[in-house]
Formats: sequence, C-alpha cells, structure tokens
Amino acid sequence: MEVEVPQGGGVSPSGGAVWLGEELALMRRGLEYREDPGELQFGPRHTVLINLLDFKKDKKLRPQPGSNLWNSDHVKMPNSTRNTFNKQGMFGSDKKLRWDLIKKKLSKLSDVTKSETIEEVIKSYNVNYKNEWKFDALHKYFETEEPKRELFRVVKAMAELALKLPDICPKAIPLLKQGTSHSLTLSQEQISCLLANAFFCTFPHRNSTHPRAEYSNYPDINFNRLFGESSKRKQQKLKTIFQYFRSVTEEPPQGLVTFERRSLAGRCDWKHCDSKISKLHITSKGTIEKDGKGMLQVDFACAMVGGGVLGSGLIQEEIRFLTHTELIVSRLFTEKLGDWDALCITGPQCYSKYSGYSDTYSWDGPHTDTTERDRWMRRCTKIVAIDAIKFKNEQQQFEMRNVDRELNKAYCGFKPRVQAQCYLPVATGNWGCGAFNGDIKLKALIQIMAASKASRDIVYFTFGNEELVQEIWNVHNFLQKQHFTVGKLYSVLEMYCERKRSRSAGDLYDFIYSFYADLKSKH
Repeated sequence: MEVEVPQGGGVSPSGGAVWLGEELALMRRGLEYREDPGELQFGPRHTVLINLLDFKKDKKLRPQPGSNLWNSDHVKMPNSTRNTFNKQGMFGSDKKLRWDLIKKKLSKLSDVTKSETIEEVIKSYNVNYKNEWKFDALHKYFETEEPKRELFRVVKAMAELALKLPDICPKAIPLLKQGTSHSLTLSQEQISCLLANAFFCTFPHRNSTHPRAEYSNYPDINFNRLFGESSKRKQQKLKTIFQYFRSVTEEPPQGLVTFERRSLAGRCDWKHCDSKISKLHITSKGTIEKDGKGMLQVDFACAMVGGGVLGSGLIQEEIRFLTHTELIVSRLFTEKLGDWDALCITGPQCYSKYSGYSDTYSWDGPHTDTTERDRWMRRCTKIVAIDAIKFKNEQQQFEMRNVDRELNKAYCGFKPRVQAQCYLPVATGNWGCGAFNGDIKLKALIQIMAASKASRDIVYFTFGNEELVQEIWNVHNFLQKQHFTVGKLYSVLEMYCERKRSRSAGDLYDFIYSFYADLKSKH
C-alpha cells in the first residue's frame, strides 16, 4: 500500500512504498516533458542506417545506400566480398564467396520439415565447428512445440528475412568501441534482418572463443550457444526468441531504435560536487520495466552487454534482452564496456510476457507493445546498461577507488545527453548486488549520488524487500533534511571507508547518522 506522507516525510506503515509529499506525482508529471531528441540527423558521432531524406519527407523507413567495409572499425558482414573460403578442386583450391554458399543453404529451408535440417544448414558454412556445436536444445524445442507447421513457417520466413541483408543493410555498421561516444540508429526491420542472420550463425569471425581472437573483446552474436546443452531455461528462452521472429515476420515493426555508447570525457570531482540530493520514490512492489515505464530504466548489465542471454544466464539483464529482443543486436557492434562507459538504448519494443526469474523464468505469451513513439519513431522506452564491479572479496568495494569507479559508471549512464526542462527519473534497484556481492546500502547511495549530479530523481524498486524500503528511505530523508550535498556525502563515505580498512566501522547508515550527531555536538 502506498501512503502519501506530509511535509517532512514519513514512512508507510505497510513498508510497501514511501515518498516525500507530492514528489512522486511531480516525477510522473515530469514524464510529460520527455527529453526532446531534436531533429534526426547524422554526424561524426551519429550513424543513421535509414535514408534521412525519405524519413523527413514522409516518415518512410528506407535503407541508406552505401557499401559495407571490411576493417577493424566496422562490423564484418556475411555478404561482404571479403568473406571468402577456399574450396578444393581438381586443380587446387579456389576462393569462393561465403555469402553464395549461405544463400544456397538457407534456400533449403523453404520446405524445412525437421530441425535437423537447420543444424545441417548452419554447419555447412561453419565447417570448423561442425563437431563442436551441439543442437540438442533446438531439437528438443522442435519436438515439443506445436503446431509444427506454424513453427517451420516461421523458420522459412526467418531464412528469407536473413537473405535480404544486402538490400536491408547496405551501409557499413560502425563498431561502438571502448572509450568512444557514438550513436547508431537503425530501423526495427534492419534489426530483425541482422538477428535472423545471427540465428543462422552467418556473421564471420565471431565464433572463436580464443582470448586473442579478433572479436574476443565483444559479446558473441551468433546463436550457436543457445542451441546446445538443453535445459528448462533454454527451452523457455527459445519460446521467447521464436515469439519475436514470429511477430516480425508476420507484421514487420515500423520504427527506429538508437544505440548510444557513452564515455565520460573527464574525471568527476565528487568531493566538491555541490548538487543537492534528488527526490526519491522507493517501493517493494513492482518491477523496473513495468512500473518504471517512461523513465530511464537501468539494466544491471555485464560488461559484455546482454550477459548470458545466448547461453544459460537468466537474471535481470538476460530477461530484458529476451523480452525486448531487439536489444540482442547490440552484441553485434558493442565492445566490452570499460570503467567509464555505458550503453543507452532508446526505442526497443517488448514482444513477450513472462513470469518468474532465473530457474523459474517462463514465457507467458505474446505481448502487444502500445508504448507511444517519439519524433524519431522510437518507442518511448529508454534503457541504460551499466555494469557494476563483481567483487570476490566484499571488503574491496569499500576502497574509494572502487567507490569512485561505481559513481563514475552510474553517472555516465544517468548523465543527460541534451539540455531539457525536466529530466526523466531513473528507475533502478539493487544494482551490482546479489551475485556481484555489492553492499545494497552502499550501492543505493552511489546511485542516489550519481542521479543527483545528473539532475534526475530516482524511483527505486527493492523487489519485495520491505525492510530495505524503510532503511533507504530513512537515510534519504535524513540527507535531505540536513541539506547534504553530493560532495558532503562523498566526504562521509571517505571517512567510513577509512574505518572499514581497520575493521572498526559498523553499519553504513548508522555511521552517517552518528557522524552528523557528532558534528552537531561540536558546534
């Protein structure tokens, strides 16, 4: 139950949600002032894969003409004339275009009646992995899924979609590299074509797992890992993935999605930051993706964006990438996130309903996304991927260099791209906790500080932890009432971390209260 608190704040008796006065209403009102992206245009830091003249004229989403580039700065495409293989003949070896082979093999799926044909096709142009890749998960999915005719219709349509690659994606796709700030905007149709190719494992140079491989610093994009080592998780993943392909082949979506890699240009001076503590709404009910609708939604990311979405991983990030399937294409061009990097995605569409988490995850049917679109024809869904440090020793997170890293990481994700009358609130939760061994109370303060510096309010979901609602709200209310700035709170954290080194510090929030009481008594 949510209870409005009078001036000065208070606590909901149920522990369900708490906030200060009318601040939640003000946060929601702020959503009416969406951050205006301005006019869609390309530039040195923005690559657009659709024809802008057609878009500005009649909102038609036609591909931007161009040619793909085979170099270290762009995605190496399956249809490139540089993508070749040697074919042995009577008079020696002869170089052949791999795309010609891919076209020939994928055409066989026009009358596919068994999943083994899919395996044969994929292995035919990935011969180096024919004894390594397993397809038992895919075969089991086809054995149990009904109706078969509909499933194979989808596969045929996916193959046809994949083969449209030269026409749908003629322009070179830049790699979003570490330490750079660059945006890539492409149509949902282009994304579906790229993902169809990823499903059929056509992307060259993306299969090796060797640490010195060309793309070792990028996530895997070909779907081969999803097809092997069958499990309940993978069956539910395949249900979700096929729902996406069923949807986009029946009725291709007409919109755009932007992937923006951000990198902080300089070090933040947290100790002297005079930003006031932002407003907070905190609740034990709801989820980021549903109840944070219209806000800047935090993806608790891995440095390799998407984490284990194409493997066995199935927690917050992987679930988001499955249900909003277009997110998976970011793995094609996004290099591993560095300490000063974040990835912001605007416009992904939700295709599936789900329930559960991890081993209990279940695909619950198709979802019709009615989220409105912005001036660029993007869904008004904005997700920011920020990766926290995974601590082997929990004590390490109280070293200030690690606190600084997490502050800079969160701020990189929260920092507004453009000036606006009002910024979207951040919808977040226990970022970097759980398997990453982060201290929930510390991580909550770090996010509050980063959001405050970015002039954003916070909507915090504790995922059922009612005790945490009370603790975070109490300390936030205290910080606001005592007029703490981000810099002042940072100085207190420095003192606390120094105590932690000598093992003499207790609870973080108790330390903050005691520090202020001692300071006040001296005056």
